[in-house]
Amino acid sequence: MKILVVDDEQDVKILFEQKFRNEIRSGAIDFSFAFSGEEAISFMEIHNHEAVLILSDINMPGMSGLELLKNIRNKDFEPPPLVMIITAYGDDENREMAKSLGADDFLTKPVDFGELKAKLSQLGP
Repeated sequence: MKILVVDDEQDVKILFEQKFRNEIRSGAIDFSFAFSGEEAISFMEIHNHEAVLILSDINMPGMSGLELLKNIRNKDFEPPPLVMIITAYGDDENREMAKSLGADDFLTKPVDFGELKAKLSQLGP
């Protein structure tokens, strides 16, 4: 499964690579990383069919995760990727906004990697 992680914090890459070490090694999950919404859009345009899931932070400089979500849903990516929004803000307003823009799921920081792995296993290979 190809997953694009979008977060302006560079250390997220190291964290995901540590937490998913076994899945990466076995080839079950292949991560790519974008450190801005704009970089994520460029990645998706170049690699249209690769990412089946996007995990995006909401609070980023420039294009926010919600703006990224809206942009992704307005483009004709085939197949359209699943999008999970990750934020430090667990309030209902952000959750409802993310859902209304087409988010498939909503996770709160700090990410519970056990919960995330369970959600990913339900998506299949």
